[in-house]
Amino acid sequence: MTMSYLRFFFLICVVFGASIAHAVTFGEVAEESGIHFTHTDGESGKRLFNEQYGSGGGFFDYDNDGYLDIYLINARSQGEQPDAAPPTNVLYHNNGKGSFTDVTRVAGVGDTGYGVGATTGDYDNDGDIDLYVTNFGPNILYRNNADGTFTDVATSAQVADAGWGTSCAFADFDNDGFLELYISNYAKYTIDADKPCHRHDIPVYCGPSSYPPQPDLFYYNNGDGTFTDLTEQSGLLNAPASHGLGVAIGDSDNDGDADIYVANDQDFNFLFQNRGDGTFEEIGLLSGVSCSDMGEAEAGMGVTFEDYDNDGRLDITVSNFQNETNTLYHNEGDNFFIDTTIPAGIAEHTHRYLGWGIGFFDYDNDGYKDIFVANGHTMDNIAEVDRSTTTPQQNLLFRNLGDGRFKDVTAQMGEGFALLKTSRAAAFGDYDNDGDIDILVTNWNQTVDLLRNEGGNRNNWIQVKAIGAKSNRSAIGARVKVVAGELTQYAEVKSSGSYLAFSDLRLHFGLKDAENIDLLEIRWPSGIVDTGTNLSVNQWFIAVEGEKIVSE
Repeated sequence: MTMSYLRFFFLICVVFGASIAHAVTFGEVAEESGIHFTHTDGESGKRLFNEQYGSGGGFFDYDNDGYLDIYLINARSQGEQPDAAPPTNVLYHNNGKGSFTDVTRVAGVGDTGYGVGATTGDYDNDGDIDLYVTNFGPNILYRNNADGTFTDVATSAQVADAGWGTSCAFADFDNDGFLELYISNYAKYTIDADKPCHRHDIPVYCGPSSYPPQPDLFYYNNGDGTFTDLTEQSGLLNAPASHGLGVAIGDSDNDGDADIYVANDQDFNFLFQNRGDGTFEEIGLLSGVSCSDMGEAEAGMGVTFEDYDNDGRLDITVSNFQNETNTLYHNEGDNFFIDTTIPAGIAEHTHRYLGWGIGFFDYDNDGYKDIFVANGHTMDNIAEVDRSTTTPQQNLLFRNLGDGRFKDVTAQMGEGFALLKTSRAAAFGDYDNDGDIDILVTNWNQTVDLLRNEGGNRNNWIQVKAIGAKSNRSAIGARVKVVAGELTQYAEVKSSGSYLAFSDLRLHFGLKDAENIDLLEIRWPSGIVDTGTNLSVNQWFIAVEGEKIVSE
């Protein structure tokens, strides 16, 4: 084979691979799917400090029927005259045919508080996914009753904190089989103490430095349906209180226990290393993940852990304020990360956007995790003080090129990415079970978007539902390795990431054109390792700890 022919063959492969990726588009299908939800921030008309941050939601299978349902969070009125029928959080049941039904009233999850974020996990190990909701005000723990209904047990479980919770997550930090709860808190603020802020004599929303930060919370699971606040004993208070917005939990140092990364708003970000004895040490600055490459604290919003280059180590991406760029940290091992934002091609495309929800996911099933970012400004009148930007902004999608670089492919992604809204949270999951990942996006004082992936399943894939036995039932913290031909991938089951949102607990792996799974390995939090070999592609697998991995 001549050199010229090799070059021609390589060019054809590159063009063909690009055409496959660009054949994927996203359509916005919320309304046609039966999701009729509009967020409200309370609409006081006073630009109250807590109104600008929006609220979240996500995907979870609350009734174990194999289809992802959707929970969306809303906020009550903060005006002088409360609404006769206050806004509520909403639960949509997935009918399995591409449509959803509002089951909020029957399920009993229509909280009327000032909602912010949420997470999911089977905290009592009874086989059903429970739901924790953070509020500006008392938080909610909805225990799943396994009959389509939930009961708020936050008070009896001792997790009804009345501060201002934002992102939150379940994780088993001591690998005892029970899920702990981490809550990121924002600021010590009350409506009565609200103060006006101005920019060039124009009324605007205040920034985070206007109010003191509120410390985060760490609740230990006692194993009997209750939790104990161990925030102080865990060492988390050794770090300065900061304005926390995003939380990601994963085993960043590969030592077998879960670590915590917190994105803080105009404060240094935290990386809490799990010492394995019930305490944590904050190592963000030493690890290179606390600030920008210029040593400056940024306005961190959303964050997630994932292994984007398939080297077996969890990397980090953080969404930040406009003119700061989003940040991509590559995990070098030994608790050290390198800021690769510029060489990865992320900086030049994100500096003019204000990012919130963020996530790694393989939208085209090529075996490499891509990056989605939800964007939107905090000021509803930003055009009056800064004509270079707008309040609604376009969301972004970066394709992982497999060599450490990403390419902005937003313009090729169809109508779902042509929308201009003021976005906040983003969640990821295959809600229609067609083999590719869809996106749920919440928007500030606007309708929600359900972005259906159309064409990602042209490449092969598998999904893995892990069920713990000795480990926690949700299998949160389980690490899965998939070897298929030349591809080796890693992922952890997690309830954290993005911003105020929760995503499918099932793990999804794109396989490109591989026609066989050589190895599927699961390392459970308990230390047990299960494996499956010579498995077929394009199907769902159920992995029960200690048992044979089977197709669903």
